[in-house]
Amino acid sequence: MKSIIENLRLKLAKTRSGFVAKIAEAIHIRTKIDEDLMDELEEILIEADIGIDVSSYIIDKLREKIRIEKLTESSSVLSALREIIIDMLQKDYAGENIALTMPDKLPYVLLFVGVNGVGKTTTIGKLANRYRNQGKSVMLVAGDTFRAAAIEQLEIWAERAGVTLLKQQSGSDPSAVIYDGLTSALNKKIDVVMIDTAGRFHNKVNLMNELSKMNRTIKKVMPEAPHETLLVVDASTGQNAISQTKLFNEVTQLTGLVLTKLDGTAKGGIVIGIKHQLDIPVKLIGVGEKIEDLRDFDSKEFVEALFS
Repeated sequence: MKSIIENLRLKLAKTRSGFVAKIAEAIHIRTKIDEDLMDELEEILIEADIGIDVSSYIIDKLREKIRIEKLTESSSVLSALREIIIDMLQKDYAGENIALTMPDKLPYVLLFVGVNGVGKTTTIGKLANRYRNQGKSVMLVAGDTFRAAAIEQLEIWAERAGVTLLKQQSGSDPSAVIYDGLTSALNKKIDVVMIDTAGRFHNKVNLMNELSKMNRTIKKVMPEAPHETLLVVDASTGQNAISQTKLFNEVTQLTGLVLTKLDGTAKGGIVIGIKHQLDIPVKLIGVGEKIEDLRDFDSKEFVEALFS
């Protein structure tokens, strides 16, 4: 049986080849540590979608480490870089409880937001399966009423995970669906409620109004909810994921991010920069199609898998 790190390492193969392998090659080609090497490493970091500011920060830290530790061999640069990234992520996540933790008073309400096509409904289905396997009762609420296909997709996941689905007809008021879902969950003493939302809005004002109405509806039924508002973003979109996060965080208070499709992209470096830039933690990562391929994010495991 493969270890967690080895399994994750295989899932991150494209990011490894598009990021760590390029760094290793650049270091191997050059026989000395100089500014040309620093410039090349910074370019590789930027191409891996770590972000310009974060890449500059990492390279500045690398220069400092080289000076303080008097590193002269280019072969020592890769391990130094790995230590810097681990240290940076540990500081970014220090004191941050990123685990999805159920409250004393149930149901535990999770609201999922994000644009269409990022894997939002799939994420909900996989997480529903996890909770059901833990012996929890789960209800999915089909709050994306704009697309009949979205309701059908959530229905398939509910059947697959063996959990309850509350839905209404396509075109229904999503806030009314949410109200009915939460009321039903309270009456039935459901443990976990996961709410899907529409991923397409005409403009920012429309998005703000729709999400505000949903939040007001949730709080009418449960003032302390939602316990989590999770933005699902496709890691393969790179820096566009940063733009989406900024937009959604302006209109609703995000508690965390779910980065999907990390197994299919060379842009997995975005995980390194996203918390540093936005101060919103990555809580879950999607690394494959299988139902068990939704994982809790562990920053140290992630870096170990990249650099091991």
